[in-house]
Amino acid sequence: MEAGVKNGAAVRFDTTFRAFENRNFVRMWFGNCLSDTSRWMQLTLLAWLVLELTDSPWSVSLVGFFLMFPTLVLGLVGGVLADEVDRRRLLIMMLGTCVAACLGMTLLLADGAVKTWQAYLTILITGTAWALGFPSRRALLFDLLGASGITNAVALDTVGMNISRVLGPGLGGVLISLTGVVGGYTVVTLFYTISLVLFFFMRVESLPQHRRHNQSLFRNLMEGFRYIRQTPSVLAVVWITVAMNFLLFPFIPMVSVMARDVLHVGPTLMGILQAAQGFGAVIGAILIASAGSISFHGRIFVGGALFALTGLGLFAVSPWYFLSFPSLLLLGLGVSGFTTIQSALVMLVANKEMRGRALGAVSLAIGAGPLGSLMLGAMASWIGPVQAIALNSLVGVIVVTVIAISIPSIIGRTQPD
Repeated sequence: MEAGVKNGAAVRFDTTFRAFENRNFVRMWFGNCLSDTSRWMQLTLLAWLVLELTDSPWSVSLVGFFLMFPTLVLGLVGGVLADEVDRRRLLIMMLGTCVAACLGMTLLLADGAVKTWQAYLTILITGTAWALGFPSRRALLFDLLGASGITNAVALDTVGMNISRVLGPGLGGVLISLTGVVGGYTVVTLFYTISLVLFFFMRVESLPQHRRHNQSLFRNLMEGFRYIRQTPSVLAVVWITVAMNFLLFPFIPMVSVMARDVLHVGPTLMGILQAAQGFGAVIGAILIASAGSISFHGRIFVGGALFALTGLGLFAVSPWYFLSFPSLLLLGLGVSGFTTIQSALVMLVANKEMRGRALGAVSLAIGAGPLGSLMLGAMASWIGPVQAIALNSLVGVIVVTVIAISIPSIIGRTQPD
């Protein structure tokens, strides 16, 4: 019996980390981890900087708005690019842009002459790079590991993203206390640079084969919209992604407001609080990566969304730090199910000619985030951050439930293309 348990555990471990047998996946994984850590550090650093400069929840919410606004207007364009160009080269260009933008911000901070609009511009540039590159990033996973390994690869990529959600805010909060925002941005620039080098040395044999250079960008976009409308499971993923990014994720910059004004803690504990959601998401993503096979991807997707929204509600009404922390752990656990299955389900269901466009539609749906940031910022200034976040949680649970009931194929057995 003991030997059987050990063998079972070994199989489970091998299943969890089997994608790491591919060296190029390893390079990509570490590069993504560093760039994601930089992205979360920026959000933490600039949210605190703008809060100190303006003392305004509305101004803080604009940090999240400018980070995610590019996905609203460029998400599907990124999907078309993922089908039409060399994905690796595109990601190298995007990372180079991030290095340049963050280096410029570091120099401004060191000079002591930084303005609020410059913070917004920097996060807008890096958000644009992410919006154009994210569909290619996920499509590259399919190039590297194929259909049989895609769920495991996306789960491990999500593990990396969520580790970054722990490291980024945590490290950002500590660096604010020790070195100020300028020290934090120095580290951000360094991380982006190392990520750029890793992608430069990555090799991908399989490049997009279904290119349509004779079609205009507009025709490509319209073709993508038509395909998504005719594929119920993908359509449900897109609508739930819109709901989550409009109602859940805009709370992230508001953690700095809740930490200072409701929980009465400083930047270090604020960073640790931000990291709690990432820690919960890491646990959830590892559990998904450990699954030998998944037949009902949509149930994990919908259930994760509802778990996350419930955690958000608990965080909103918590007056104590020791209760807020586990609330965000629960939120992160739900987010792992939502984000891991999101891309995996789309890539499994979509046919290979439309895979990039389908992922681009998901990126476009993520673009609902900036609108949600504006709404949450306005409500927080009007009725208070506690009430605004709690209302988002309640509405989110209702909306996700209605979508799942209206498009029942999302919770049925996954039928890969």
